[in-house]
Amino acid sequence: MNGAHGADATIWSLSWQSIIGRDFLASRDLIEKIRERLIRAHQSPGKVLLYFVLLPSEIHAIARIEGGESVASISRSFSHVLSRWVREAQAMRGPVFAGPCHIEPIKSEVALRSEIRMLAWRPVRRTLCKTATHYPHAALRVALGSKPGEGFDAGPLRAFFGDSKAEARAAIRRCIRTAPTDDEWRVWELMRGLELPVEHVGSQPAKVMTKPIDAVAASLIVAGGSYRIDDALRLLEEWVIAKTHLGNSIDLHNSSSMLTARGRALVACLAVNHKLCSAAAVARHFDRAKGTLSEQMKACRSRPEDRLILATPLSRIIEESAALRTSGGSQRHCACKRR
Repeated sequence: MNGAHGADATIWSLSWQSIIGRDFLASRDLIEKIRERLIRAHQSPGKVLLYFVLLPSEIHAIARIEGGESVASISRSFSHVLSRWVREAQAMRGPVFAGPCHIEPIKSEVALRSEIRMLAWRPVRRTLCKTATHYPHAALRVALGSKPGEGFDAGPLRAFFGDSKAEARAAIRRCIRTAPTDDEWRVWELMRGLELPVEHVGSQPAKVMTKPIDAVAASLIVAGGSYRIDDALRLLEEWVIAKTHLGNSIDLHNSSSMLTARGRALVACLAVNHKLCSAAAVARHFDRAKGTLSEQMKACRSRPEDRLILATPLSRIIEESAALRTSGGSQRHCACKRR
């Protein structure tokens, strides 16, 4: 974003997650040190801290960075100091972070408002308080005027919500009025690596996927009803069967007909197109040879009727799949495929 809030500036979401056993809020002294360091790191020219929330196992910040500054260097510097302080506070060996800092651009004011809403409710999601406005270790209470800033300037954040303090505070309250749904949380957590999708095929051990998940793939995984990729693939199976009028008795796993080969290929194309997983993962899901499935995918992409199916927006696929499951129309073939 730029314009009225600074040309050639980008707003970033930054997230740190601790490993199990580490606590960013282990002591009052540690909390204050982390808060002050986060604020100081954004007080030089070209950097503005818009929001932050400190949790026992997570730290989140939103920062506006001028074009010439490196958000990666800022995150590395903060990570290095934070790691040392946590080790000093907790005399135990091993790493502090579950992974590198997650850095993601916030590309619009709508996205910024959405991120503020998620972060405002994050302490409630983590069962640290019952009301978003009551959590003490976040910028929200400062922005709403119920707590002194103690070094944090909430003015830049309020500028996105209104021209006056009163107008901005009222707009912030409206923005965070409604708590995120469970599905919204799951998508948000997957996109930031706070939860990781799992690939589970047959009797093979579950494999945690470590690649970044974008909003499209995260939405598809969540629509499957869990964090498991195979559940999302089952959702695509049900939708493809209904879309191609194969009938509820069709089992894409065990049948070897040309119709079911086409169905498996369509599922694979959709999974790859929406970055859910690779064709190899779909082949494992169906217990088929990847080479054969790839040839069938190629044939699908050349058929006009299949190209129309593959062009269906994901939002429509998810909506129609939910309707199928609600009506019970897909349950007869779904049970036989559960492993």
